[in-house]
Amino acid sequence: MGMNVSRHDDLGENEYLKRFVGKEHIPAYNDEFWNSFLQYHINLPTNSQEQLSLDSRLETLCQSFISHNLSTGNFGSLINVYLVKVSELLALSDAESTVHIWQAFNALFIIRCLIKYMIETGSEYQLLQHFEALPIQESQRQTDGTTQAGGSSSGADVAVSIDPKVIADSKAAVAKLVDGTKFETFLEALVNIIVVIPVKEFTYHLHLEAVNCLIVLLSVSQFSQQRTDKSTIFKTIYKCQHANTLMSALLHFLSRMTQAPSTMFGFGSGGSFVFGIAESLWSILTFARKQPDILSAPDLPSAFKDHYPLANQSLLLMLILSNHYTTKDNPYRASLFGCSDSQADSSKDDAATFKIDFSSLYNTLCRIVTIDQATLLLYLLLHRNQRFYKYVMAQQNLQQLVIPILQTLYNAPDSTSHHIYMSLIVLLILSEDDNFNKSVHQIILKNITWYTERSISEISLGGLLILVVIRTIQYNMLKMRDKYLHTNCLAALANMSGQFRSLHPYVAQRLVSLFETLAKKHARLDQQLKQSVNGEAAVVDVAVSLSAPSSDDMDLSVLEEVLRMVLEILNSCLSHQLVYCPNLVYTLLYKRSVFEAFRSHSAFQDIIQNIDMVVGFFSSRLVRVQDQRGELGVNEVLEVISKGASQWSSDRLRKFPDLKFKYVEEDAPEEFFIPYVWSLVCKAGCVHFSSESIKGVTTEINC
Repeated sequence: MGMNVSRHDDLGENEYLKRFVGKEHIPAYNDEFWNSFLQYHINLPTNSQEQLSLDSRLETLCQSFISHNLSTGNFGSLINVYLVKVSELLALSDAESTVHIWQAFNALFIIRCLIKYMIETGSEYQLLQHFEALPIQESQRQTDGTTQAGGSSSGADVAVSIDPKVIADSKAAVAKLVDGTKFETFLEALVNIIVVIPVKEFTYHLHLEAVNCLIVLLSVSQFSQQRTDKSTIFKTIYKCQHANTLMSALLHFLSRMTQAPSTMFGFGSGGSFVFGIAESLWSILTFARKQPDILSAPDLPSAFKDHYPLANQSLLLMLILSNHYTTKDNPYRASLFGCSDSQADSSKDDAATFKIDFSSLYNTLCRIVTIDQATLLLYLLLHRNQRFYKYVMAQQNLQQLVIPILQTLYNAPDSTSHHIYMSLIVLLILSEDDNFNKSVHQIILKNITWYTERSISEISLGGLLILVVIRTIQYNMLKMRDKYLHTNCLAALANMSGQFRSLHPYVAQRLVSLFETLAKKHARLDQQLKQSVNGEAAVVDVAVSLSAPSSDDMDLSVLEEVLRMVLEILNSCLSHQLVYCPNLVYTLLYKRSVFEAFRSHSAFQDIIQNIDMVVGFFSSRLVRVQDQRGELGVNEVLEVISKGASQWSSDRLRKFPDLKFKYVEEDAPEEFFIPYVWSLVCKAGCVHFSSESIKGVTTEINC
């Protein structure tokens, strides 16, 4: 190892690694060994393939470690060395601490690799055994002392090593109490790295390694059939007294989005370490300025993971901590949902769990919201943190947040169904606010190049939102056929419908065309069902099935629910905003025939009457003007509609309840969110996990 870069190929031949995993006990006070052992610079794996390559080359060493550590206690010695390094770091200045940071990182990297191997191949109990294991002589002395002092421990509280070599050496089984004490001390040191040591260029990878190590520890839930409320690791992490401080640090890591330094600890492969220290100290002054706009890259998820790994891993860790224990006392979840804006009046936020600059957090989320895990965090904050929700609703630049979400929906084939769901639910939550529904129609957008269905030089944000949601409904009808996705789409449109204003002609056409498309499917399915009842052969059009239910009658009923909701959206707009939506009235006049088949249908009769009344009123005015002037052009028709709208009274219409839908999270959210979060960790994280062993990740979102 020495000062050179450690290549994966060299690991199996390294003399220090061989001694560490061998039969010889190496005490924590052997400074000569540990200083040599920890003076290496390794090229960290940057993707799952590199991680897999490293894991495969470490496998023989890890197996040797498992065979010998319960008798040598070398893992415990390494933990102790690491704890000393961290305690020294907390007391040192920048100028003194660079070497300690380097060695603390190296120790933690080895610890993380071993923990990951033990979690993937063994049990949590075996992992804790290795944490607590002492050299055989000392372990035997403690066992003898315990027996003399108070008798033997109960079988439920002890683990007897059955390793043949240990039995041969000690001539007896060695009982060792595994109470998680050392693990708790180790966890405390991890948290201290994250929350106490400031992020600078030469500390960046130490922070990243601490976050990665926590993710690896929490992955025990995915490699074990044991319930998390029975897990010592989970119980220790979730009883942490510093949950607020840890969540604050992680959210700050994301919000600040510091770019990874080009070198580790200020020196490159094979470079001078002394020069590296000087370079590191100088870089403190320039670190924040080394941030080109990498997030403009076409592959945003990869760019974010590669160039902002600390932000990426911190985001994933927050999601893991927040989505486990959702029905129990979860201090991390409460912390995230209770944070407040550091720029707000502090006297009003005495109950806040911690404070963060919402402006910085909002701007960061706007930049990365098209990334799956960022959408999920945004959902959690909007749904559960009322302070953040109110802050977002008060922003004047909502297009910076909404447009990327619409792009995700527009490019639905490139996203997972989970990402589409969360994006839609975010829009639904936003649409619960009337001010949002008003403001989106006041924000005018020009030249939206990614919307290629039709060239539109100018459109309101609200109009674009309607177009994309309608397109998502149509995509769902053809590809996914999911009833709940339709419900979320239509609920968002329904919440907005009472505030529809200045609808672009194309938006009005798409709204009515949506009903027309559904009406044709309804007629076709209805006819097929009638033929089936009459005993005639019929093949039901599966594209009509919105939720893939088992019976054709259910298909028809679901379709009728959707048709009814589209009519209610049209009616809501006519009832509240007719004077501001002449293009919608024009389209209804032009497409009046599509409603004819539903005038006598019991499920639609009442609401069709309102639409007929509007169409009849404006139709009669157009007839009178045409009698006077002759054939009218489009602009002349719109002029007649605008004048007629000023004389129209909505009192003529039958009153229906205002359309107000509120998103409610279903019972047992862990069943959806935990597999979802771990699929993101596997797919988007910097640590590769063995997909053969991990449980709870479906084929669609496999690691």
